[in-house]
Formats: sequence, C-alpha cells, structure tokens
Amino acid sequence: MSGQTLNISTSPHLTKGLGTDTIMFHVVLAMMPATCFAVYSFGINAALVVITAVLSCVLTEHILCRLSGKPSTINDWSAVITGVLLGLVLPPIFPLWMTFLGGVIAIGMGKFMFGGLGYNVFNPALVGRAVLQAAFPVAITTWYTAFQSDRFLSISSSLLAFPFMEPKVDTMSGATPLSAFKFDGVSADSMDLALGYISGSTGETSALFILLGGLYLVIRNFMNWRIPVSILGTVFALSGTLYLINPEAYPSPMFMLFSGGLMLGAVFMATDMVASPITSLGVVIYGFVIGLLVVVIRIWGGLPEGVMYAILLGNAISPHIDRLVQNRVYGTAKKKVSE
Repeated sequence: MSGQTLNISTSPHLTKGLGTDTIMFHVVLAMMPATCFAVYSFGINAALVVITAVLSCVLTEHILCRLSGKPSTINDWSAVITGVLLGLVLPPIFPLWMTFLGGVIAIGMGKFMFGGLGYNVFNPALVGRAVLQAAFPVAITTWYTAFQSDRFLSISSSLLAFPFMEPKVDTMSGATPLSAFKFDGVSADSMDLALGYISGSTGETSALFILLGGLYLVIRNFMNWRIPVSILGTVFALSGTLYLINPEAYPSPMFMLFSGGLMLGAVFMATDMVASPITSLGVVIYGFVIGLLVVVIRIWGGLPEGVMYAILLGNAISPHIDRLVQNRVYGTAKKKVSE
C-alpha cells in the first residue's frame, strides 16, 4: 500500500460522464430510421433537401464561430441535428436555395444569436422553418406525392430553382391529410398515416420510425419521456372528446396523432434539452400546453397544422413554467406569499 494515495471527497462520485458530442451523436442515430424512410418514400429529392439543410447548418455554425473568434463547435453534432430536423420539416421538393437559407437562419437566429448551444430559447430548426413559412408560403405548402415510380431517377425542377425565382413544379403534387380534412372534410386511413403512405413534409410520413427513434433515446436516458407522452396524451384526450361529441365534424384521435408533424415535433423538437423545462411537473405542464395548442390550431385555426407554433410558444413559456413549479429544497418550507 505504500506509495498509493487515498483521495477522500464528498459526493457525487462520478466515474464516467457523457459529453455533449456523445449525446448529440446518439440523437442523430435515433433520427436515422425516420430519415432513411423519408428518402425511401420521396426519393432523391428528399435526400437532397436533408443534405442541403445539414451542410447549410454546419457551414453556418463553423463560419460564425470563426468570425466571433471562438473555436468551431461543429464536432458536437448539434448543427447536424438542426440540419436533419430542418430538412425533415420541409417539403421534399422545396427549392434547395431556400433550404440553404433556412439553415443559415436556424443557426444564426435560432442558436448563435442567443449565445450558441445551451442558450437557445427556441428550437433552432423550428425558427428556420417559421421564417421560411413566412417568406415562402407557396413553396412550403407545395407537396410531393410519396412513392412515385421515378423518385430515384429524376430530380424535380422546383428543387433546382434559381434564387429569387418562382419554382416550377413538374411533378405530381397532392394535399396533406390535414389539409384534405381541414378544407375538404376528407379523412385519411389511420393505418396509412402510421405507415407513412401519405403526402406531407419529408419527415411527416414515418410515425412508427419516429417512435422507434424516440424509444431508443428513452432507453439510453437521453430523452425525458414525459414530454412526448404528455403532448400525445393531451392531443389524444382532447381530440377524442371532440370526436365523441360529433364524429362527423371532428377527426378521430388516431388521425390527430399520426397526421402532420405531431410525432416528429413531440419526439425530437419539443424535447430540446435547452428549450424545454427541467422539473418533473414542469415538463408535464409544458406538454399539455403544446398538445392543447395543437388541437386548437388544427380544429379552429386558419391553418391545417399547428405543431410548429405550438412548440415555439411552449419554448417561450418554458422558463416561466420552471419558475412556477420549481422543486422545493429538501428540508425547507414553502415560501409564504407576503401580504
């Protein structure tokens, strides 16, 4: 025993910790099933949109870090996550120059402007998507029918449109299930929605693969399961109640769960570790608010989809939720409100 040093210290005694880059890499892995299915559904167009979004986000982060005199942070995989998510929430024939611009906005406005990773108030990919929807409402609501026979052989001309030129759609397009129900009263089959045999954004069509990725993150303890469960549970309960009241006027709860970007938003966007609450009760309240807003916007709003706005609003009130329900330190009494 001579020559050996016994170190005595207070807890916690940590022997191994996972860095940000490791956690983010596993998030990227979790998104791969949904991303691969999106490429399988929409072909080379979807692949180019996702790749462009990732390259834009990574390049923007690297350049902004260099311009500000900071070491580049592209090795932590966070910019890749933002790029993949941005590509998944865009139509598969969205012009590549618009996609690239969305990546610049997502990193520049949604992340870097707030101080970088760990300081962003909103999910960066949704910030980029929100600006693109405001700037290019027609292009971002032009949908491409899934499983076309030539999807791996041809590239849509709208994808290669020149900057600031109106994209020309030369492929088959169709309404999303939410749009069809909102404006025409037509409801899609729940099984088709779950399996992804529908039109929509690049990552909207793979609900089961999204859930598979979310389950992987929960098992690895990289995601707070209470957030997606509370969001999906709220949407199911509220839409189910409306459906029981009037099934002819309101969609079924299964339709509400599997249509649009709800699964992608609940699993990979609302769970943003920075922009979501950290208290156990806070995440449940956060999920309930997002689920409530999704139902309200979809049913009574002017737009067929409301997941993006619901999550952004949830991000905005996240710090206030934590302050409202912050945990009491063990052994202390609750503070009395002064009169």
